[in-house]
Amino acid sequence: MNNYIRISITVILLALSSLLIKSKGQDLVVKTNLPYLLTTTPNIGVEYAFARNFSFELTGGYNPFKFGEDARLKHWVVWPELRYWTYESLNGHFFGFHGVGGGFNVGGWDLGINKLSKLKDKRVQGSAYGVGISYGYAWIIENRWTIEFTAGVGVARIEYDTYSVSTGAKDGMGKKNYYGPTKGAVSIVYTIR
Repeated sequence: MNNYIRISITVILLALSSLLIKSKGQDLVVKTNLPYLLTTTPNIGVEYAFARNFSFELTGGYNPFKFGEDARLKHWVVWPELRYWTYESLNGHFFGFHGVGGGFNVGGWDLGINKLSKLKDKRVQGSAYGVGISYGYAWIIENRWTIEFTAGVGVARIEYDTYSVSTGAKDGMGKKNYYGPTKGAVSIVYTIR
């Protein structure tokens, strides 16, 4: 079994087992990542504070849309994350350890960026999974409302097939290790309880 998968499963199991520990005060929130919405991707996250300085977040996004004849940005992604808060859960600075996994079907875009210029004539379909560390800050702006900023870096394994946009025929495949940003969000957060 791949090390990325082992680490992700361990984080998820630790976080799920922590749900048995009761916390006091505000401990359950729902959120959405505003910049991610601008990519036409509906997304939602739920975070549960299970101790004074620890919480578990599970966020996901899904974009089923096709833009015109050939342009696609179809994808889904989930981010489980275990967070340590320096002051108290869901308030102030935090550090996190997250997993990331998803699938994609992207192509037919003329982005004018050298490295992404192949997406004009190609469609790339595959999956990615990885782990990373993050830092963030949650700023309470009203009784139940918070704005949260998050940035994370890590490593991911990407496996994909490529297809010609004009013919639809498969013309390649590949696997890559990715090192760099694995999480980024500016979220509006609503406290449920």
